[in-house]
Amino acid sequence: MISIRPEEPNDHSAVHAINLAAFEGGPEAVLVDTLRLSCPDYLSLVAEDGRKVVGHILFTPVMVESPDGVVEGMGLAPMAVSPDRQRSGIGSLLVRHGLEVLQKRPCPFVVVLGHPEYYPRFGFERASSYGLQSQWEGVPDEALMVLVFDPTVLLDGGGVARYRDEFDAAM
Repeated sequence: MISIRPEEPNDHSAVHAINLAAFEGGPEAVLVDTLRLSCPDYLSLVAEDGRKVVGHILFTPVMVESPDGVVEGMGLAPMAVSPDRQRSGIGSLLVRHGLEVLQKRPCPFVVVLGHPEYYPRFGFERASSYGLQSQWEGVPDEALMVLVFDPTVLLDGGGVARYRDEFDAAM
């Protein structure tokens, strides 16, 4: 039975290994380690099967900047599941649980840069429909998505969605 719970310090090595394996040695594992140390406001959850960590999801602050001001929400990245457990619903459990936690906080929106076939099932829409664009050039329009909990917070005319600087090294 899979359970979702907040990440604890003794999960760090398992989370690192899962991100390394899921992203085939990409920068995501180091990114998670770095964000834990540098970001004071993050949400990190693990999926556990028995006592084994089999998945992980991280949410960190994202700013939407426009000429009218700045608003803060959260960004979903990265989300990883052990390769031998992928396509079994663990990722969906992590996303749903994380979004439920964030919706109970004063979090007006969640941004994700991800697979356009996967994230709409959780309510994510193209960010461009809200006038939002990525801070990084070359991001396909369909890959930048947003789930809006409080539409009154997003500024008229949209803006640029900016992840924390630590993400620049992973892009």
